[in-house]
Amino acid sequence: MTTTSPAAVAAVAVPARTAALDLRAIKIVVQRDLIRTYQDKTRFVSQLVQPLLFLFVLGSGLGSLTKGSTGALDLKTFMFPGILATSTLFTAMFSAMSIVWDREFGFLREMLVAPVRRSSIILGKALGGATIATAQGLIVLALAPAVHVPVSFGLIVTLMAEVFLLSFTLTAFGLAIVARITQVQTVMGLMQVLLLPLSFLSGALYPLSNLPQWLSIAVRFNPLTYAVHPIRQAVFNHLDITPAVRARLTPPIQWFGWDVPNWLQLLLVATIGISLLATAIRQFQKVE
Repeated sequence: MTTTSPAAVAAVAVPARTAALDLRAIKIVVQRDLIRTYQDKTRFVSQLVQPLLFLFVLGSGLGSLTKGSTGALDLKTFMFPGILATSTLFTAMFSAMSIVWDREFGFLREMLVAPVRRSSIILGKALGGATIATAQGLIVLALAPAVHVPVSFGLIVTLMAEVFLLSFTLTAFGLAIVARITQVQTVMGLMQVLLLPLSFLSGALYPLSNLPQWLSIAVRFNPLTYAVHPIRQAVFNHLDITPAVRARLTPPIQWFGWDVPNWLQLLLVATIGISLLATAIRQFQKVE
């Protein structure tokens, strides 16, 4: 009687999790999102349609009605900073939604078994979505001369930094929502419910002065407001308008009568973004 020896089992070496591997994972996730966006140019360009409609169609159509309140300032010029800010909204949120597609098609499982921290995957998604949304904002910014906004290097740097901060926070918000959602249909409906209120309650399309009490409160509770206002302030600082028009169209945001400085508004946006990113990481840790 012969005995068979057990088959040899090949040893598998799994590298230890290190900071270098986590940084490499972040880089790869960002690169993958950028490549996917580059290959899907139609979706990237189509997301520019709504900002262009708001800016040139709505701005031109309502310009005759609001001429008395904006003085010599073109309504499109007033709307431009808000359109620049909200143009990143859909791109950032839908970039976050791509994690649901990855789950459905099995790619997410491959990332989860990699010897990297799950937080690096989420951080890579957040940075990738913010980069893509900022690139789209840069395209909208190129339209500034068409709506009589003077462009300078300092203004471009300021606006792109503020847009990137906003895009990061919006992507983190989207990731916190979709981290444990498994169906694309669910997240699509949820995004549609969230995006329009965030956009219309941000003060992007109208000044914050003389609002009804309920709308004034709602606008101040919307985190997007605290990114739109500094962006508008940066643009208005480069416009040649009278102090009266400036005060009417871009009044300061107040908390109980105190003017909130721009740096504090941006710090608030950054704090919210980091908190949402931490929430997304906690949710993602529970994914199996």
